[in-house]
Order: sequence, then structure tokens, then C-alpha cells
Amino acid sequence: MSKEKVTIQDIADALGLSRTTVSKALNGSSGMPEKTVRAVLQKAKEMNYKQFAYLADVPDPDANPSEKGGNLALLAHIMPNRFHIASTLMATLEQEISKHGYSLTIHILSNEDILSLSLPQNLKLGQVDALICLELFDESYTRMLCGLQKPVLFSDAYCGFPHHSLHADLLLMENKYSVYHMLRTIMNTTKISSVGFIGDPNHCLSFHERFESYQAALMDSGIPFNLQNCIIDDDSFYGDDRWLSNRLAGLAKLPDMFFCANDLLAMQTISCLSKMGLSVPDDVLLCGFDDTFSLSSMNSTLTTVRTPSADMGIIASRLLLNRIADPDLPPTFTYLRTEVQFRQSTKLPAKV
Repeated sequence: MSKEKVTIQDIADALGLSRTTVSKALNGSSGMPEKTVRAVLQKAKEMNYKQFAYLADVPDPDANPSEKGGNLALLAHIMPNRFHIASTLMATLEQEISKHGYSLTIHILSNEDILSLSLPQNLKLGQVDALICLELFDESYTRMLCGLQKPVLFSDAYCGFPHHSLHADLLLMENKYSVYHMLRTIMNTTKISSVGFIGDPNHCLSFHERFESYQAALMDSGIPFNLQNCIIDDDSFYGDDRWLSNRLAGLAKLPDMFFCANDLLAMQTISCLSKMGLSVPDDVLLCGFDDTFSLSSMNSTLTTVRTPSADMGIIASRLLLNRIADPDLPPTFTYLRTEVQFRQSTKLPAKV
């Protein structure tokens, strides 16, 4: 029987169960007998039913605990570079879970994996205790992972992540208040009259929250939102410096300031402006989010929001281990506090 043709009713018939019982077992409904859930998941695997075909043999909870795995699998759509906050998170996460006897395997998802809702071939789900996902912003793939009957933690998520319907934990930096405070302070201090946004507001939940706070800060400062001041497009375009330079050159007039969705975009924008003969902050003010460059050898002059990326790995390990110990805990949204850093790129002193 082909994978596409298998239905819940087929599984129910094979086991002599009702369709409702099988549906509840597959969807992780509470109150189901463990023996029934194990039987349904194992049959779903055998019959190649959707994502459950990737399950290894469903473990028996009565088995010898020493035979159970102690492994967390990290799934990422891209391998974070050293300037990405996720690179520090990965390092501290591995250090923390090793203290508790867990190892970390890293799996980079291809576009084909995501489009086909497939797990990486080298990921043995039966040997994994929990999943942590970085830079994974595809809704269908997110929902597939949440149906694998494994604890899942997302570090950031796709825009519109529904906390009420997916059984997964979410770890985020605090975006809204810090961005609002940063922009309002700059607006009130420098008396600027126009601010543009650079980035894709729908790239991820964090970018969307930053864009919302940007708009709120404009409104409360009496500055009109003008789409002509912004460079808003699909995130895939922004890696091309020529594309960004052309977009900047195509603006009828530069706004007084740009707010970039993260520091990578901010530094890219500064580089493109420089090639156009424009400088920050003399010709335009600019700020970002993450403060990743302050961790490098570069002496950053960028006004931005500092994120506790190292602490994020520690919190991630605790959330995962707690979820492994008690899978029935309600899903959580965890926001880590961030801190605005005012610097020369907005002509403000470190402390305002």
C-alpha cells in the first residue's frame, strides 16, 4: 500500500480499533492508554502513514532505562555563521546538556527536505529524546515535527506561530519593548521626521514583532509610516548586495533613519551606503538588533539591541530537559530580556 493512500481508517481496520481512537493516538490526545498509543504509532510506521513513516520502532516504556538514548537533535535550515546569535546558542546548549549525560547531533535541512516534509536520512528518530529547531520558519514542516510525538523546542518560529494549537515550546528574545524603547528614544532625542524599515516582516516571528514595534513607535511619536521609506521584500533577496544597493538607490529620498531587522542587515546596509558615497551617521542614522558584532573583533558603533545569546543556550537546555522529564507540561513561550545599546550610528551616547 503506497504512503499516499494510507488513511486513518486503514490503520484502524488493521488494529481493530475505531477511527476516533486512532486519530486521538496520532494527534497526542491526553487520556489515551500508552499501550494503545504505541500500537497505533507502530502500525502507522509499518504502513508508511505520512510523517510517522520516519519513526523507528516505538520504544516500550517498560524497557531497561539504560537502553534509552540520551541524545538531542538540532535541526536547522542554515548553518549559523559566527555572527549569528544561534551559533553561540548551539555552543552553550551542547555544554549544558553534556552535564546531564546528553549529546547533541546537528542536522542541516535542505530545501528538498522541507518541501517533501522529510527528516534528514541520518536522523534516527527512535534514538532521539527531543528536537530543537533553529532558523526553521516553514509552517508545514513545523506542524510535521510537532506530530512526531517528540518534545520540540523552537528558537524563534514562523510568523503567525499558533501557540494554542501546536504542542511545542518556543524560545524568543524580547523584541517589542526593546525596539519601541530604542526607536522612541532616538526619535525624541534627535528630532528626526522619517524612519524606514529594512527587512522582511514575515520572515519569522521575531522580525514581525520588531516591525510591529517600529510602527507603534512611529505612531506614538507622530511620525507617519511611509512604505516609500522602507525596503520590504522576501528575505531571500537580502543576501545580494547588488540588489540591496539598487533598492537603496531607487528610493526617492533617504529617510532620516533606517531600522534594520537585525545587525547583519544593518552592517550590509552600511556597506551598500558606503559604496554609494553615503555614510552613517552623517547622511543617515541607522540601528539594528542582536548586538552580535560587539562579540567580534570589530569595534561596533552600531546602535542595537543586545541579546543574551549565551544564556539562550542555557535556557534552551533547561526547557528541553524539563519537557523530556514531563511531556505533559503545558507548552510555554519563553522571552529572554534584551537591552538597548545606544552608539554612534544614531549620534547618541551609550547612556541616554
